[in-house]
Amino acid sequence: MTDQTLTPVQSPPSIRLRGLVALVTVLAAMLLLPVAIGDEFIYHIFITMCIFAALSTAWNIVGGYAGQLSLGHAIFYGIGSYVGVMLVGMGISPWIGMFAGAALAALVAVAISYPCFRLHGPFFTLATIAFLEVFRVLALHFRDVTGGATGMMIPLNIGWEWMVFRERLPSLIIAFGMLLVILAIAWWIRTNRLGFQLIATRERESAAKAAGINTVRVKLYAVAISAALSAMVGTFHAMYLTFIEPASAFSLPFSIQIAMFALIGGIGTVFGPLLGAVLLVPITEFARGALGGEAIGLHGFVYGVVLVLVALFMPNGVMGLVSRFFDRTKAEAPGQAGAIAKLPAQPEPDDIPGPPKAVPEPGDEIVRVVGLDKHFGGLHVTNNVSFKLREGEILGLIGPNGAGKTTVFNMISGFLKPDGGEVSVRAADGGWRSPVTPADYAAIGVGRTFQIVQPFAAMTVEENIMVGAFHRHHSTDDARHAARQTAERMGLARYLDAEANSLTIGGLKRLEVARVMAMEPRVLLLDEVMAGINHADVLRAIDLMLSIRDTGVSIIAIEHVMQAVMALSDHVIVLNSGRIIAEGKPNEVVRDPDVIEAYLGKEFTHDA
Repeated sequence: MTDQTLTPVQSPPSIRLRGLVALVTVLAAMLLLPVAIGDEFIYHIFITMCIFAALSTAWNIVGGYAGQLSLGHAIFYGIGSYVGVMLVGMGISPWIGMFAGAALAALVAVAISYPCFRLHGPFFTLATIAFLEVFRVLALHFRDVTGGATGMMIPLNIGWEWMVFRERLPSLIIAFGMLLVILAIAWWIRTNRLGFQLIATRERESAAKAAGINTVRVKLYAVAISAALSAMVGTFHAMYLTFIEPASAFSLPFSIQIAMFALIGGIGTVFGPLLGAVLLVPITEFARGALGGEAIGLHGFVYGVVLVLVALFMPNGVMGLVSRFFDRTKAEAPGQAGAIAKLPAQPEPDDIPGPPKAVPEPGDEIVRVVGLDKHFGGLHVTNNVSFKLREGEILGLIGPNGAGKTTVFNMISGFLKPDGGEVSVRAADGGWRSPVTPADYAAIGVGRTFQIVQPFAAMTVEENIMVGAFHRHHSTDDARHAARQTAERMGLARYLDAEANSLTIGGLKRLEVARVMAMEPRVLLLDEVMAGINHADVLRAIDLMLSIRDTGVSIIAIEHVMQAVMALSDHVIVLNSGRIIAEGKPNEVVRDPDVIEAYLGKEFTHDA
C-alpha cells in the first residue's frame, strides 16, 4: 500500500505572499477606484459589485462548500429586505432590523432544508425554487403588510442610523464592509472544522458519516449561516434602493444570478465568488448605462456567454485559472524545478519487515453481533449471523462474492439497519451500547474503510486525514498535528501536500486507513483494503495491520487475499449465502470441507 508516485513540496512563502497581495489589491481597488474617479455612476457600479460579491460568497457556503445547489436563495435576501423595511417603518434602525431578518431567514432556511437534507437527489434545489414562489405570492397577497404588487417605499430618513445617504460614498463603505465581513466568515468556515466537514460531506457523504460527521447537521449549519448573511445584505440593499417589491425581492433570475457569480468565479473556493462579481458586474452595468432601455435582458445574455466560455476553457472557474498560474510560478521558482519527482523503487525503512513479535492474547469482548438478519425484497442476504470480537484480536471475514460480507459490515457500522438481531459495542467506560447511526458507531470508537476507496478528492492528503482527526480534536491546529502524526505512522508523511486523487490505488487505500486511524478508534473495520494492490504492497499492508493491532485496536477485516487472511487473522469466519458455514483458527478453517467447496476450491487442498 505504499504509494510511490509523487513527492510534493509546499508552496514557497513568496508565492503565498503574492496571492495575498493580489487579493488585497483587488479589494483596495474596489474601495479606492470609485473614490478617485468621483463619478456617481461608477460609485453605483462598485456598490452593486460589493453587494453581489457578498451575496454570492454567502451562497457559496451552502452551494459550494456543502454542495447543496440553491436556486431560490433570493428567499432569504427577500426576507431580509422586507423585515428590515417593515421595522424601519416602526422606527427601528436597519442596523437592528438586519439581525431580525437574519434570524428569521435562518429559521426559514432550516425549516425548508431539514426534510430535504435527509433525502438524496435534487430535493433541496426544487424546494428552494418552490418556496421562492410561495414567498413571492405571499408578499403579493398580504398587501396591508408588504404593500402588495405596488411595493414599499423606504422612509427617507437621512443618516448613518438609517443607511440612507445623499452621497454614494457612505453606501460604498457599508457595502464594502459587509463584503469584508462575509469574506472573513467564509474564510474562517473553510479553514476550520466546519469547513472540512462540509467539503467532506460534499465529496463523499458516506465516508463523511463514517468519520463521525453528522452530515445533516453540518449542512443545516451551512444553510442557516448562508441565509442569515444573505438576509443582512438584503436589508442594506433595500435601504440603498429605497424601494422594494415582490417581483424583484423574490426573483428566480436574481437567485440564479447570485449562483452564477460563484460558478464563474470558482464554486467552493473562498474568493471565487468575489472574482466572478468583479468580472461580470462592471460589464453588465456599463452595458445598461450605455444602451439604456435597449439593454433589457442583456445581463442574462452576458452571463450565458461567459458561463459557456468558462465551462469550455476554465471548468474550475476563474480561481482554477489563477491556481494554475501560481502552480506554474511555483514550478518555475528557483529550487523548485523537479519538485514533483519519481521515488526510488526500493523499500523504505519503515516497510522492511522486522523480527516477528509475540502475538498478544486477545482480551475481553468488545463487539457482540447476535442474530443479524437482512432482507432485500425476497432475497435473504444475511441469516442469523452471530460472532464476537475481542480486544486486540484480528477477526477475518471471508467468503465468495455475494456471501453478504459487506452487508454485515454495513450493519455493524450503522449504514444499514438490520431486520433482526443486534450489535453491541463495549464503550471505554466498560458499559455496553447498541449504536444506530454511523455517527453513533464513530462516537463509541468504531471506524471503517470502504470496499471502493472514498477519498475526499478536493482535499490534500493532510486534509483528508484531518477530517478523521476532527472527530477527536475541535481545534484546527490540534487536528493538523494529529493528522501529521498519523501520516508518519502510515508512511504518508511525504505526501501531505499532494492532492488525494494524485495517489495510486495503494496510496488511496493507505490514506483511507490513515483517515480512520486519526479518529483514534478502538475497533477498526477493514473492507478489502488489500484488493487490487501488488504482492510487495500486500506484505507491507500486513505489517501495517499488525502494527495497528499492536496499539490495542481490534480489527475485523474482509479479505479475498488468502495470504493476508492467513498471516493476519487470529480468528476466521466464513460466510456463504448469508450464513456462517465455518469459524475458528485460520489453519483449521482452510481445511474445512464446506469452506473448500464453497470458497477455496479443491485445488487449494492440493496446493496445501
